[in-house]
Amino acid sequence: MAFTCTDIFKIIGAIILPPLGVFMEIGLGKQFWINVLLTILGYFPGIIHALYIIFKH
Repeated sequence: MAFTCTDIFKIIGAIILPPLGVFMEIGLGKQFWINVLLTILGYFPGIIHALYIIFKH
């Protein structure tokens, strides 16, 4: 699986603001709102979830 330039921007977005990375990957869906909740509860769980979503898709 090769990374593209957009994948790098998604990863950077996920580190700065985790819901942004999820939004750029899958849009406004269930996973986006789960990531918003995880980010509110703790910044690092939001990052881990966002990176998981980006690497999974």
